[in-house]
Amino acid sequence: MRAVAVLPSRCEVRLTTEKEPELRTASDVKLRMLEVGICGTDKEIAACQYGTPPQGHGHLVIGHESLGEVVEVGKGVKGLRKGDLVVPMVRRPCPHEHCLACRTERQDYCYTGDFVERGIKQAHGFMTEYVVDDQRYMVPVPRELREVAVLVEPLTIAEKALSQLAVVQQRLPWACPIERGTERHTCHRAVVLGAGPVGLLGAMALRNAGFDTTVYSRTKLPNDRADLVEAIGGRYVSSEEHSVEDLAGRLVGPIDLVYEAVGASQVAFDVLRVLGTNGIFIFTGVPARKGPISIDADHLMRNIVLKNQIVVGSVNAGREDFEHAIQDLAMFMERWPEAVRSMITGRYPMKQVEGLLKGRVDGIKNVLAFG
Repeated sequence: MRAVAVLPSRCEVRLTTEKEPELRTASDVKLRMLEVGICGTDKEIAACQYGTPPQGHGHLVIGHESLGEVVEVGKGVKGLRKGDLVVPMVRRPCPHEHCLACRTERQDYCYTGDFVERGIKQAHGFMTEYVVDDQRYMVPVPRELREVAVLVEPLTIAEKALSQLAVVQQRLPWACPIERGTERHTCHRAVVLGAGPVGLLGAMALRNAGFDTTVYSRTKLPNDRADLVEAIGGRYVSSEEHSVEDLAGRLVGPIDLVYEAVGASQVAFDVLRVLGTNGIFIFTGVPARKGPISIDADHLMRNIVLKNQIVVGSVNAGREDFEHAIQDLAMFMERWPEAVRSMITGRYPMKQVEGLLKGRVDGIKNVLAFG
């Protein structure tokens, strides 16, 4: 079968021929891959910034944002049958008995760092024609979400962040006052940093959860991403045109939540400086290694202490985050169907993958379609 692989020793992207996988255990499920999204992580692996092949292999089949169709199931599989659509999870647990997170199927919180991630770390990914994996890593998707289900995995980033937010903010009076006759009252102000796929999906999740939502991104108005933000009832502000002081002042007001989805440390810490009282700042981006940046550490530390602020990082996602992403994606399609569809700006055959990974291709989310 065909696959897209990166050869780290040569820093090369190549179409390879792999042995088609077979069921090995009673709980295995075989998928025919339908679509795989291309994200910044894939591009960074293709640029040899990181990415680790499986032991004994000189290449890594990449891809972790995926949608597959069940073609075969093991004898012990329950609840899945041929023709079902599923989104496979990405991270697999470490082998250590003392890792409570992995032993309770929350490998997204792995304590040891010895987890495996398909398409990223020590396991082949989903950018191939067929995949076999254990049923416990398969999350069913309703057939009516077929056209947008490849967005589930990147949406899980926001879902996990929101679940952490809900737990953390139990520390203080946080519930919105009830206003009669208002279907979706907002009392919390959120700022999303970045208008890439993770940022835009995060903005949808925040709007759906009732936040007054502003996306803060570099590109000046007008632009297509700003149009999408406005279509879901959000606000778009260009960092080229407005300072962070403008953002936290006349444009937004006191910021309750910052959802960082840009991976740029300077802008992140600049916005952290204007986070509101009792606010929470959630980092999800991983910046490339560059030179040092300038921050006012004393000011940040004073604010964090005196304003009861919390800074938290969030990576990967658990099964419940995938399930919440599927539920919310269905709600997004009810509320903003055209906006959701516009997230996927191109579907391409496998032969064009090198240009997608190493070139500059316009669009929000580009996807490999396997037919």
